[in-house]
Amino acid sequence: MKTKGKALILGGGIAGLFTATVLSKHYEEVIITDRDEFPAGPETRAGTPQAYHPHRFLERGKMIVERWFPGITEELLQQGAHPRGLKSVKMTNRYGTLEMPDGPNAGCSRALLEWTLRNRVIQMPNVTLLPKLAAQELLHDADRNAVTGVVFRDKSVKEATLLQMNANLVVDASGRGSKLADWLQNLGYAVPEAEKLHVSLGYSTRHYRVPEEIQAVWSTILNDGDPSLGIGTAVFNPIENQIAEVVLYRAGGVSYPTTDHQLYDQEAQNLFGATIGDLLQQLEPVSNPRGYRIEECVRQHFEQMEDWPSGLLVLGDAFCSFDPIFGQGMTVAAIQAETLDQCLQSMQNGVLLEEGFERFALLKIQSAIEPAWWLSAAADLRWPGVTYEGHLSAQGFSFAQRLFDICQELAYGHNDMAVFEQYMMVTGLFASPQDLFNAEYVTALVNADRSGKGKVWLHQVLQETNLPLEELLARIIPVFNNEFLPVSTGLPE
Repeated sequence: MKTKGKALILGGGIAGLFTATVLSKHYEEVIITDRDEFPAGPETRAGTPQAYHPHRFLERGKMIVERWFPGITEELLQQGAHPRGLKSVKMTNRYGTLEMPDGPNAGCSRALLEWTLRNRVIQMPNVTLLPKLAAQELLHDADRNAVTGVVFRDKSVKEATLLQMNANLVVDASGRGSKLADWLQNLGYAVPEAEKLHVSLGYSTRHYRVPEEIQAVWSTILNDGDPSLGIGTAVFNPIENQIAEVVLYRAGGVSYPTTDHQLYDQEAQNLFGATIGDLLQQLEPVSNPRGYRIEECVRQHFEQMEDWPSGLLVLGDAFCSFDPIFGQGMTVAAIQAETLDQCLQSMQNGVLLEEGFERFALLKIQSAIEPAWWLSAAADLRWPGVTYEGHLSAQGFSFAQRLFDICQELAYGHNDMAVFEQYMMVTGLFASPQDLFNAEYVTALVNADRSGKGKVWLHQVLQETNLPLEELLARIIPVFNNEFLPVSTGLPE
């Protein structure tokens, strides 16, 4: 049964489309607005400057999207996306190299993915897309206790024309450029300090035409960087229409990957190594390199507000933005929308009172964000120059980094596939980080470390803190309340 009324979504990107998919089941009318014109084909929009660069789903995100949009992978393949199934994935880091067949996925650009999803969403009978509307401020009731709509600037006309649109629910999915915190403060609300990861990251992407003999073999080639040595990450990833994207990445702001077309290939070859460097020489550049930089990733804490206006929610990068290199953003947006769906179903089943529903949903959505944010922060804080501003434990980040080193050394250096699978389940957001960060698993990992360094490290940590392992983990590792799929323990033998 649908809720009577209208839902209004700010932002027609991936998060906005996911939100519309969910809300279409619960509201009679759903309107998506965006400041951009929606392109007729799979083209990069002006409002998504990062869209030229690689985008990917983690495995959990792929599962959710395929459930919402049955057959979407096959549809992308029909549009020219790269068939990744059974092609080789090669991943290298300082501990070694793993090569394995990929799953039945479609490699494609952000532009093709968004266009294909948008075409599915506009076929929903109660969903409307309205382009060229720039949100200016929130409409509200006399007491400012409820959001009742949005004031827009109509960009389709030359004059500065404002229009008002009323709605029963407004969802901000406008991305990193969200003005929601300012709007709330203008309404007199006290907005908590956001967590910030001052990441100063930069990446540079170039597109190449790929010969058929390479297209037929490779899915993804990843050379993971080594922050301790200042070595950046490089990724080769075929997308649609015999095109591959190569991205060079590093964080910390010490230096950035080149965007000079004369220097780019050499820098890529240096990062990929001799074998992949030879492969790059067989590719034909079809574009100049394009750079993109992000100074900080931000996690808002709207759920901590004592007062929150009814009729307002927030999803996607407007709630929490991530380092794009880890591929978490789209997957987390899908998880957030799925969480909202569950909250709405609970309300309609009488489990929740309608009053206070939005704050309840914010708490649940924030819980869904926590694992990805913590994992991303722990990884980025390896880079000199990256700093963290927030309440999470610095000792917890340090502990996580050392434990992940042990996981990777066992997986890449000693081909321990049980450890690799468990590590990928956690970083792919299928399993909770607590499946790794519990006393039983930590003990098993350090005992499996053949160098013996793991035991020495853990013994030293426990001596310095004078705490048993279980109590130490409880103090320094967040409590992850989000529900995850049940998985096997994957304990090393």
